[in-house]
Amino acid sequence: MIHMSEVSKVYENGSSALNNINIDIEKGEFVFLVGSSGAGKSTFIKMIFREVLPSKGQLIINGRNIMTMKEEEVPYLRRGLGIVFQDYRLLPDKNVYENVAFAMQVIEAPRREMQKRVNSVLELVGLRDKLKSLPSQLSGGEQQRVAIARAIVNSPMIVIADEPTGNLDPDTSWEIMKIFERINKSGTTIVMATHDKTIVDAMKKRVIAIEDGCIIRDEVKGAYGYED
Repeated sequence: MIHMSEVSKVYENGSSALNNINIDIEKGEFVFLVGSSGAGKSTFIKMIFREVLPSKGQLIINGRNIMTMKEEEVPYLRRGLGIVFQDYRLLPDKNVYENVAFAMQVIEAPRREMQKRVNSVLELVGLRDKLKSLPSQLSGGEQQRVAIARAIVNSPMIVIADEPTGNLDPDTSWEIMKIFERINKSGTTIVMATHDKTIVDAMKKRVIAIEDGCIIRDEVKGAYGYED
């Protein structure tokens, strides 16, 4: 699913974000990406959906070579990915249904299929009763549920989550993580960058730790490994 071989990234200002990364993430895995701020986690995440290109090395996502991919092929790569951000990134003038449906409109999905799929994912995240609500009428946890529903509505093979519980209280964070677990159990690969020690330690998933652009730890049932 995700293959990185000797991947490095040096930005134009000379800042080195990743250094000689070698990693394989297989179908159906749930991986936590941990490390201090500035360690390289965001660059790692952005490379997966090709917002950032490696300076050198080989990067294969869902069988597609990121390094040789043409710009017109990028949208097809991203159709196989679902992305969840810390700040939700919902469309403020669209209601819950419309925010989720937008992801299917982009790929010109048939209307009937769209209605069925949107209702299904909103049921999964517990928001069927909020179809007509605007983002401003929702709590932070509810907005993140909408963002998750939007990320999975096109049945992506990989879901990438960048600090998805960063703006949420502990109880709401656990509710969100239970949703991610259900998504993972359906066979979807999840890669999640997080600073949430409690969640990482309790869930005992694969943990990849990055420091100064290098992988310093890769554990099958890992712990967060940092003090708060």
